[in-house]
Amino acid sequence: MIWIFFVSLCKIELQTMADNFNTKYTSAVEAIKTAILQGQYEAAKGVNRIQLAVYFGIGKYISLNTRKGVWGTGALKIISDRLQKELPGLRGYGETQLKEMRLFYEGWTMLDANSSVTTDELQIIENKIDIFNSISIRNLQNFPVEDFFKVPFTHHSRIIAGTKNVEERYYYIHKTAEEHLSVDKLKTLIKSDDYSHSKSIPNNFSKTISDSSLARKAVMMFKDEYLLNFINVEQIGERDAIDVDERVVEQQIVQNIKEFIMTFGTDFAFIGNQYHLEIYGVEHFPDLLFFNRELNCLVVIELKTGDFKTSYLGQLMGYLSILDSKIKKPHENPSIGIVLCKSANKDYVEFVIRDYNKPMGVATYTTSEDLPDNLRKALPDIEQLKKLLNTTEK
Repeated sequence: MIWIFFVSLCKIELQTMADNFNTKYTSAVEAIKTAILQGQYEAAKGVNRIQLAVYFGIGKYISLNTRKGVWGTGALKIISDRLQKELPGLRGYGETQLKEMRLFYEGWTMLDANSSVTTDELQIIENKIDIFNSISIRNLQNFPVEDFFKVPFTHHSRIIAGTKNVEERYYYIHKTAEEHLSVDKLKTLIKSDDYSHSKSIPNNFSKTISDSSLARKAVMMFKDEYLLNFINVEQIGERDAIDVDERVVEQQIVQNIKEFIMTFGTDFAFIGNQYHLEIYGVEHFPDLLFFNRELNCLVVIELKTGDFKTSYLGQLMGYLSILDSKIKKPHENPSIGIVLCKSANKDYVEFVIRDYNKPMGVATYTTSEDLPDNLRKALPDIEQLKKLLNTTEK
């Protein structure tokens, strides 16, 4: 008799616990489910912005309830399981994904439209997740708005997990949006610390490009150092027709450099090398000329084998003046010039370039001779390169 009574008490206790569970988490499941359904409806229109807003809003809701101890241990697993039952076939809302949404919100709390509201008020408000007014980008200087909303959530999660500061995030967000990176490629770049190896090129873009967004894109478009993976770059610009064969070799080397320069980005279109410019009967031949679709402008590259000299900027200034006066289309932005030389004192470049009124930058390059032995051995020998060039010429 006593045993039957004890079993009855246990059943009552278990039922009470189940009722408490239903009371505690039912509202959470309902709020998240509603946000998911709203988001799916809007996302069906192809708007990635809405999908990110859904994850941001849910992440906020989860953060407020888990970080303050409102929910107990294992809450996300319980809620995830309930969501699967409420919405059969639902994907992307497992326990791991819910944690990533929380990290997404916590990583971008600066975007919280209601961040000034107290936590207690938020807990009351968040019984209903507002996915349409959760993200605010007002008054955020240099925030990459367009790029941010182009990047899928999975990529955002990898960026937040693998970076240390906001500037680093900005870099990988722009890189992902610009080059349509896969998740695996993004993870590889983060692991190799591509950000640290892609410092901004010394430039005067902020002073010479009136559109601040365009100036930021220009800064991020170019690295401060490049690897030219062939040996013996000839001095471009010395065109004394004494030795025709040397000029032929030089021409082929320029073609190799062209292939490297194309790695600047997918939006570069090659126009020509030794591009003929003429004004008032004076001819000029800039080394490489490109058009960049993202920047909507001509980009001229001048190649130098020695140290940086201030005279290079004057030469580049002349090219840009002619390009803007004679070649640039009315709808295009002002042309940009890049000096690519063997070495440069970057502080000195920043100092002297600031007084020029055309957008210019100075980058340096490393040849295979500067590489460690194990990498240098993987590159073609100079004799092999010459044979290749001679074969091409024949």
